[in-house]
Amino acid sequence: RPADADPAAYTAEAQLAAGAADAVVRPEELRETLGRWLRLLTCPSTTPAPPPGALGECAVLPATGWDAVRRARSPQRPRATAYLDAYFTDRAAISGDRCGGTDPHGMLCGFGTHEGRTVAYAAQTGTATRPAGYRTAARLIRLADRLGIPVLTLVDTPGAANDAEAERQGAGAAIADLFAAVAGARTPVTTLVIGEGGSGGALALAAPGNTWATPDSYFSVIAPELAAAILKRPPREVEATADQLRIRPQDLVELGVIRGTVGG
Repeated sequence: RPADADPAAYTAEAQLAAGAADAVVRPEELRETLGRWLRLLTCPSTTPAPPPGALGECAVLPATGWDAVRRARSPQRPRATAYLDAYFTDRAAISGDRCGGTDPHGMLCGFGTHEGRTVAYAAQTGTATRPAGYRTAARLIRLADRLGIPVLTLVDTPGAANDAEAERQGAGAAIADLFAAVAGARTPVTTLVIGEGGSGGALALAAPGNTWATPDSYFSVIAPELAAAILKRPPREVEATADQLRIRPQDLVELGVIRGTVGG
């Protein structure tokens, strides 16, 4: 390395933080870790992963569009970690986009065991997903596709991060690449919308023809507040706009956007 280079940048920990490695493993844990990954990655399957059951306390579908939004945004609603814990008996995470970034708080990716077979997963956590999160998800889907492992995606985001740093990190290209990875996958992809499904940041994870939704969710090309603003409507008309967007799970079924809703 150059004489004036920061030596810390060349450590395993630095590579992990920069999205170039999935984990740092202690020498005494190598055998167990290798065995775990070999078990997970050598079990191809052509059967789609079944969608998880809904974990929310209320199984009744929302009465209005704004009710769907309110329930999806509730702090008490189960998040991705709860769904992954209930779905998998064992799982191992991957990390990083291999382009210098990570999104550990916005996108959870990895492989797990469900009913005796391996399923790959990419799960949004309810935050605005960063470009590195989309690139990590695309990397996961392409890896699963090469290995013949079915994929489960969980949609839960108000939308992609749109701050200046996200723009500098290539948000548009990252989202477009994830769209391409999902659309081009030969391995089956299953999607469950578990909360907010806002804009292209959510649509990028949606499996064509195999997307489902929980009663505590909505799925829309735009949030009702933003749609009302674009239409120059006053704030009091946001709730009516939510109804007009037809974003409730039952609306999405009727429109053919999703296959169905899931119960508990």
